[in-house]
Amino acid sequence: MHELSQPGGWLPLVFMALMGMAMLTYVVLDGYDLGLGILLGFANEDDKDTMVESIGPFWDANETWLVLGIGLLLSAFPIAHGIILGELYLPVAIMLVGLILRGVAFDFRMKARAVQKGWWNGAFHTGSLIAALAQGVMLGRYVTGFQAGAWAWAFALFVGVSLAAGYTLLGACWLLMKTEGELQRRAVAWARRSLWLAAAGIVAISVATPLVSSFVFHKWFSFPNIVLLAPVPLMTAVLFAMVGVTLAHQPRADEAWAWLPFAGTAGIFVLAFFGLAFSIFPFVIVDRMTLWQAAAAPKSLMFILVGALITLPVMIASAAYAYWVFRGKARALSY
Repeated sequence: MHELSQPGGWLPLVFMALMGMAMLTYVVLDGYDLGLGILLGFANEDDKDTMVESIGPFWDANETWLVLGIGLLLSAFPIAHGIILGELYLPVAIMLVGLILRGVAFDFRMKARAVQKGWWNGAFHTGSLIAALAQGVMLGRYVTGFQAGAWAWAFALFVGVSLAAGYTLLGACWLLMKTEGELQRRAVAWARRSLWLAAAGIVAISVATPLVSSFVFHKWFSFPNIVLLAPVPLMTAVLFAMVGVTLAHQPRADEAWAWLPFAGTAGIFVLAFFGLAFSIFPFVIVDRMTLWQAAAAPKSLMFILVGALITLPVMIASAAYAYWVFRGKARALSY
């Protein structure tokens, strides 16, 4: 039992919350531009510049939340950091290859000649898909406590496909807000198709995760948790239904409610993240290490907290300013 009135008791909780906030923000913000990158492979050549323009001012800054989350894991929970990245070495390396590929392609495609531009568009699409799948595999491996065996890896691969579908839904809903005309209508069609794949993925993961992990099964299906947590899947179902109904009436000439599918999808990710956080708490590594066992010394955590409390408001303010300045519809790139 940890004394929460002491720094050694409450500081690990604070850092777990900060790390969770950073990772959730990353998943939603970088999720939509990864999803847009995946959709780039299915778009017409005439639409690709507009699609890239819609994320141009934001995509690079969105990735800083991943850096913050990993940085907090390294500094606040160094023992867990070593174990987690050691277990996830291969998917992390693959994810970094995907992120580097899409980053290079993003810059080069804008100045490439017409004969080369198709290659860079393909690289941006491929890098986005690789990064999304790798992140899903990492999540699947983490949730199961890095269990060995074919079933555990098959589950992780399924989570990878499901997360890519969720990102695609986010990207399509982003395009619904940021574009118009034929591209907007195409975005609605993409969103409708990816909606059901994402929903099927969440349902399957929700069923499979307790079966794969006995710890998660006990957390969700013991009394009174099974009653207290019932609103989470119900609210998720309501949000999926709301997004589906809204998409059925989009696009509209007056742009009314064009933001609602994106907001609803972001809400689904928030609820899924809450379910994950509840499932693994108080572990940093499921069944192996609690957050108090993994935490750095209280004096180190206090020092890091000061830096985090300075950095976070700056990141939030700069992101809010960028989204305000570049609000409105995207247009095709021109030089």
